[in-house]
Amino acid sequence: MALTKPNNSWRIAARTVMTVAAVTALAAVAPSAAFADGTDPATDEVVVGTQPPAEPEEDVVDVPPSEATQPPATGTGDDLDLPLPTKPTKPGDTTNRPICDRANIYTPTTKGSKYHKGVGATLSNTNNTSRTAKSTFTSEVSGTVGVSVTAGLSVSVDAMIAKIEAKYDVTLSASMTAKLGNSISVDTPPRTTTNAKYGVYRLKNTGTSYKIYENCEVSPKKTVTSYTPMKVGWYLWEG
Repeated sequence: MALTKPNNSWRIAARTVMTVAAVTALAAVAPSAAFADGTDPATDEVVVGTQPPAEPEEDVVDVPPSEATQPPATGTGDDLDLPLPTKPTKPGDTTNRPICDRANIYTPTTKGSKYHKGVGATLSNTNNTSRTAKSTFTSEVSGTVGVSVTAGLSVSVDAMIAKIEAKYDVTLSASMTAKLGNSISVDTPPRTTTNAKYGVYRLKNTGTSYKIYENCEVSPKKTVTSYTPMKVGWYLWEG
């Protein structure tokens, strides 16, 4: 009697079902979004760095959101498109001296990188195994992050933001709130610690600011560096 080989088609089918199930399980724990501001996860890849978020190197001052619309105390308003005045041709000529409207001027000059300002403590998870593990982090506090600037800004924060947005085609805000309870999941390689900090990404920008006085004199131009909220999200790094 001739021997027949056993039919292994059911084993192949079973392996196929198990593979599909495994892929589905992995998809279920994959991070749904890196940011909590409605950003499409398909266009914003979750990036895991090797260093903690960089801090501003400049001596900056935080501007309370309630003061974002207020013009400087020494000015009378923002006139962002006002050209430089023409000075008198003769020193001491008071008869024909031009009269200018007092104004505060700001012009963005250099667009910088995005800097992350965290809200709450840094969260960490160490994987001491020989296999890749899944780390899930959840924000534990809420907090609002505003604009930080160096000295010398002669316009309101809102006016500065409007000029930066117009020049670089970006969307900024005087303040953003990182809320309690937002989560993200990432892979942690073997023998590695993944760190996570929830907060606000801010755009660095450098510009010049000065004042025009009633007698058409112009104050010295100041170089102003600012950090303006751009979006809420996680900053992740290994180490």
